[in-house]
Amino acid sequence: MHRRRYVWRRTIFAIVTVFVAVTLNFVLFRVLPGSAVTRISRVPNASPELKQALTREFGLDRPLWEQYLLYLKGLLTGNLGVSYANRQPVAGNLAEAFANTLPLVLTGTVIALALGILLGILSAVRRGSPFDHIMTNLSVAFYAFPTQFLGMMLLIAFAGLLPSAGMSDPFAELASPWEQFADRGAHLVLPVATLVLTLYAENLLLMRSSVLETLGEDYILTARAKGLTRGRIIRSYAVRNAMLPTVTMIALALGSVVSGAILIEVIFSWPGIGRALYEAVLHRDYPMLQGGFLVITITVVVCNYLADLAYAWLDPRVSD
Repeated sequence: MHRRRYVWRRTIFAIVTVFVAVTLNFVLFRVLPGSAVTRISRVPNASPELKQALTREFGLDRPLWEQYLLYLKGLLTGNLGVSYANRQPVAGNLAEAFANTLPLVLTGTVIALALGILLGILSAVRRGSPFDHIMTNLSVAFYAFPTQFLGMMLLIAFAGLLPSAGMSDPFAELASPWEQFADRGAHLVLPVATLVLTLYAENLLLMRSSVLETLGEDYILTARAKGLTRGRIIRSYAVRNAMLPTVTMIALALGSVVSGAILIEVIFSWPGIGRALYEAVLHRDYPMLQGGFLVITITVVVCNYLADLAYAWLDPRVSD
């Protein structure tokens, strides 16, 4: 396939995917039973006038098509609406929450990818060895653990040794910058450990399988017949070709880990985007939910789009 045509197709597909996701994102929260008004007005002696005033204030009295057009107009101008819970702009709430999620997600994902890819290559190269059996069995075990179960086990085991709630100690604000940095790092240990143990296992298993499949190809046999060293064959031939399915896995991990961190953030009271969405569900805060799911959707689509571009560079079947 021609590389330019391939990139154009993937670009158009990504744009259409975002538009469909935005539409579904709007419709989904409108067809669910109940609304923010029914929750907010659930107070003793709430009058019908109060409910009507809240409905008009939130714009829920307008036809759906008009709400949809206003929603699209707001997205184009960067206006995601106002939160029903705290009456603050959704974009500001999400930006603050995303800034808190970023160090957790990036740290955990990078460590899990590096650990999984490296151990996967070593397990494939040493297939059948005790190291391979130990790594494979551990990966299967951690892969089978639900995130919330693993997080709770780490919380129970290390709550007395490491910080287990929030992202910083309130009293650390009076300390020196270095002590504040160390405090943030200590609060990151348990959430990051949960994320790493959740993600590294699938990375290791996929990389091991890809390398083993690549090592059985004919061009690997040809490289051996040419007298190339084992290390060069693995680095120059096996690993690069085995990275094709791994690139997709990396993109999916980077895109979905933001939403996958919801359980971790709730367990460890981490004030990130996952916890913000959890609280938005409890309060039926539609603008926050729409904005949060929009951020997650765009993140997933962009990461997959970047993976497609990486395929255009890695896959020799996509020519210039």
